[in-house]
Amino acid sequence: MSEELSPVAQEVLEAFEKSREVRPRAITGNESPLELLATAFPAYVGRQVREGARLMQKSVEQGHTVFCTMSGAMTPAGLHRSCIVPMIERGMIDVLTTTGANLYHDAHRVLGFRLKEIAPDAGDTMLREARIIRIYDIAFPEDVLLRTDRLFAWLMAKPEFQRTMTTAEFHHLLGKHLYELESKVGVDQHSLLATAYAYGVPIFVGAPQDGSIFLNAVRLRAALGEKFKFNLDINADVYTMAALQWMAQNEGETAVWILGGGVPKNYTLQGEPTLGQILELDARGFDIDVQFCVEVVDNGALSSCPAGEGHTWGKVSAECVEFNSAYVRTDVTAVLPWVTHALFHGDRRRPHKRMYDRIPEALRRLDEDVAARRERLLEGVYETPEEFQRP
Repeated sequence: MSEELSPVAQEVLEAFEKSREVRPRAITGNESPLELLATAFPAYVGRQVREGARLMQKSVEQGHTVFCTMSGAMTPAGLHRSCIVPMIERGMIDVLTTTGANLYHDAHRVLGFRLKEIAPDAGDTMLREARIIRIYDIAFPEDVLLRTDRLFAWLMAKPEFQRTMTTAEFHHLLGKHLYELESKVGVDQHSLLATAYAYGVPIFVGAPQDGSIFLNAVRLRAALGEKFKFNLDINADVYTMAALQWMAQNEGETAVWILGGGVPKNYTLQGEPTLGQILELDARGFDIDVQFCVEVVDNGALSSCPAGEGHTWGKVSAECVEFNSAYVRTDVTAVLPWVTHALFHGDRRRPHKRMYDRIPEALRRLDEDVAARRERLLEGVYETPEEFQRP
C-alpha cells in the first residue's frame, strides 16, 4: 500500500511528470542547427548549450536590448569574424564590452597580416628566437605588433583625440578612422571597431590600461609630454554604461550575453549596483543572463559566478534567476559559431538600436533622476562614519 504523499512531495511529483522526456530523435544529416539544438541536446553540457541558445533566441525575438561581453583574446581566434561582427550587422548586439586585446589584435588583419595555426607545444624558446609571437595555438611574426603599434599611435596623435573622453567615445573615434581606411584599401570584412562604428554599437573596455592600444598612449605621452592631451575619464565611463542600462530597462527588457567572464563581464554587470546600490535608483537588473565559461564556481574567480550570485548584488532580476539564465560550462570558441548559425536561421535580423547615438539622451535621463535624489545621495558624506567615532 503506497503512502500518501506530503503536499510538497506531491508538487515535486507533478512537476516531474510534466518534465520534458529525454528522447532525442535519430540524426539524419538533414537537420538545421536550430532543429538539432532543439532535439539532440537533452542533458549535461549539451542541455546547457540548448538552454543558452534558447535564451539568446528569445532575447533577439522579443526585442531585448543586448549587452554582450567578450573576454580574453578571441579576435586572434577569429571569433569576431565568424560570430560577433555578423551579429552586430544583423542588429543582435546593442552594446559591447570587451578587452583592449580583442580590439588591438583585430587590427593585425586590417594591416594585411595573417595569423597562423600552430601546435601549442611548438617550442617557445625557438619561437622567441625566430621572433614569432604565440597565443596558445595561434602565431604571428613580432613585426605584426610593431606595425599595429604604429597604426594606433598614428591615429591617436590626430587632433580629434586630443581631449578627455570615455572608452566608448575613444573606440567610436578609432572605429570611424578604421572604417574609412578599410573602405579605401578594401577588406573582405570590416574590423570589429569599424563595424561597431558603422552600426552605432558603443564599445566599452573596463581595463583600458591593460592592453596594447593604451600602451601607445603611454608612448605618445612619454614622447610629446603635455602636447599629447588624450585622456580617459573613468568616472564618466562607468556613468555612461549605467545610463545606457537605466534607459534600456526603463524602455523594455534587457539581456546580457557573457562570453568568457573576466573584466568585461563584471564591468557590464556592475552597471546595476551602480544604479541601485550607489545611485539608489529602482534598478531591476538584467532580464536574461547567458554565460559561456569554463571556470568552476568554487574557486573564488568572479568569471565563474552564476546569475544567482549576481542577483544578490542586484545585477540580474529575480525572474531572470528563476526562468531566464543559463551557465554553459564550455569554451565559448567551441560552441558560439554553432549557436550563431542557429540564431541566423531563416536569415533572422532586427532593427539596429544604435545605442551609441542615444548616449546623450541616456545621460540626460540619468542626470535628471540623480538630481531628484541629490540630497539623499549626499546624506552622511560630510560626516564621520559612526564606526570611526570612537573615543
